[in-house]
Amino acid sequence: MRDISGTGMPSERAASRLSRLSVVIAVSASALLSVVGPTYAAPAKDPLPADIPDYQAALDAVKSTDVRNAVCRFLRTPVPTGDAGTPVQPIPETAEPCQGLPIFTIKDPLARNEITPGFAAGTAQPLPTEAVKLTQLVSSLSTTVNGRNATVMLAPTRGGGWHLAAVRDGDSDATYAGKATAGTLVFTEPQIRGWYQLKLLTVEPLNDQARQGLGGKTSVSLSEYQKLVKARYADKQPGSEYDAKGYSSGYSLRGTEDDDASSSTLLLAGGSGTALALVGGAAVLRRRRRTSTG
Repeated sequence: MRDISGTGMPSERAASRLSRLSVVIAVSASALLSVVGPTYAAPAKDPLPADIPDYQAALDAVKSTDVRNAVCRFLRTPVPTGDAGTPVQPIPETAEPCQGLPIFTIKDPLARNEITPGFAAGTAQPLPTEAVKLTQLVSSLSTTVNGRNATVMLAPTRGGGWHLAAVRDGDSDATYAGKATAGTLVFTEPQIRGWYQLKLLTVEPLNDQARQGLGGKTSVSLSEYQKLVKARYADKQPGSEYDAKGYSSGYSLRGTEDDDASSSTLLLAGGSGTALALVGGAAVLRRRRRTSTG
């Protein structure tokens, strides 16, 4: 978008245009993140993010004893060694999983947005509401525990609310999600572990993987970015020949509003980072595994 400063435009017209742009930003962000469900009506004295549906349920989840115990069990279990083919490792039950661990709190959840399959396939318009979708919420810990960081990942529950989907080693997801500012969106291209910031219709990289994904450029238009991801994933969608031959699961969102606790383990398949998943009520630890795009 062209800078209007120094163009000789009357100040009234310039102010009017800037006002309209602010409205576009707000409307785009609200429309984008409201597709998951109705927004939470926050009390005036205790404002909650209007762009995350059922946010109070998310807060309740990360502050619950069950989630805290899951985090403690994860932190007590040594990170497994070996390659991606290492079998899942059961995490033993303990009566007081947090006993003896340093005191920590779980921070308030942040939005984790991903590019949509339609955008990656080139069938969706290069617009914020078409390109990016809220898929999960992420919460990091207030401090390291025995030298380890962890991220709590929540998935939307069928019928409303949020549930624990995973506990992942490290805090990069929450760190990048926290870089979102008023008028911008932060999203990930999970196949390359790239993180980007979207300002109106301009995409900027936030990490080295994203910079490589943009061919070394410091920014591209959203339509240019769509051409890049289409070249990477259009022939690798679920149901494609690439998928049928078993090379990967194709490109798809990690989770949707139809996910529930019984299917939350799907959120970790092919994901990056050691993570705890809930499978039939039992906790298991998966070794880091990268999804191939070629």
